[in-house]
Amino acid sequence: MASGASPQSSVGEGRLDAQGANSKRPTRRPGRHEAAPVPISGGGRSTVDLHTHTTRSDGILEPAVLVRDVAAAGVTFLAITDHDTLAGFRELRATPETIPAGLELLAGVEINAISRGIPLLDGELHILGFGMDPSDDAFEAILVRQRASRRLRFERTVARLAEIGMPIGAHVSTVDHARDDALGRPTIARALIAAGFASSVEDAFRRLIGWGGPAYVPREGLGPIAAIEAITRAGGLPVLAHFSEAPGQLRLLRELRDAGLRGLEVYYRTFSPETVALVADVAKRLGFVATGGSDYHGDLMTYAEAHATLNVPPSVVDAVREAIAR
Repeated sequence: MASGASPQSSVGEGRLDAQGANSKRPTRRPGRHEAAPVPISGGGRSTVDLHTHTTRSDGILEPAVLVRDVAAAGVTFLAITDHDTLAGFRELRATPETIPAGLELLAGVEINAISRGIPLLDGELHILGFGMDPSDDAFEAILVRQRASRRLRFERTVARLAEIGMPIGAHVSTVDHARDDALGRPTIARALIAAGFASSVEDAFRRLIGWGGPAYVPREGLGPIAAIEAITRAGGLPVLAHFSEAPGQLRLLRELRDAGLRGLEVYYRTFSPETVALVADVAKRLGFVATGGSDYHGDLMTYAEAHATLNVPPSVVDAVREAIAR
């Protein structure tokens, strides 16, 4: 069992095995560092973005810069969902002068949870959390362990790349490993680009450091049920992120719902309109709160360019507020 995981933390072991899921073959998710495949109707008018990243995990913008750009694009309700950390949210809340007028900031996080036994390409389910108490010490202790696992994976991936003739040590030498930021594979992907071994972040993931690649290192840490429970105990709303496989994984989603999952990310920036409709139907059928966001990291475009293909309806705001209050 992965470090830090509870006996129930890996969906797929015990109650739900590989045959329990509806879909038998791994499915490729949309690239999270790619442009939207087609312009989405209504894109560019969204006032809501509940999925963004900063330099406190694997984004390229400082928190204060991100909120400035988000507000300039017309967003008024924002969640920074850095991986395994609330650092960006805490920094902004401690310096309210850096938050543009009219922008409401919601505490957010993204936990990449290990999902053994489920036929998903990368063996992970990404659990978003909204509205957690940022002063909850027990939740922070869980995130500290998650970040430690991230640092270990980061170091092992860099070492493996060197073993296969792709040294990037000089390009990650400026990364401060003493900081408590959540190191991620996009940082390694950017170093591969700088070293001339990859043409883009998506290229690095597909050929080298993603699942099945020669430098892929398995993740350690929480499973999805443990992540859902941790978010819930901290007063947050647990939501499954960018799960385009939802229509073919109803049994899995029902099990996660029974474990406390309460939302599904429906309005994901790189989902086609057809995928949005299918995932929205699943959310409605299973009683999930529908959320949405850009998953902005900043590798390929400005926030304004990403926002141009974002279409999250304003009704999401009230639904999320009500769910957190419950």
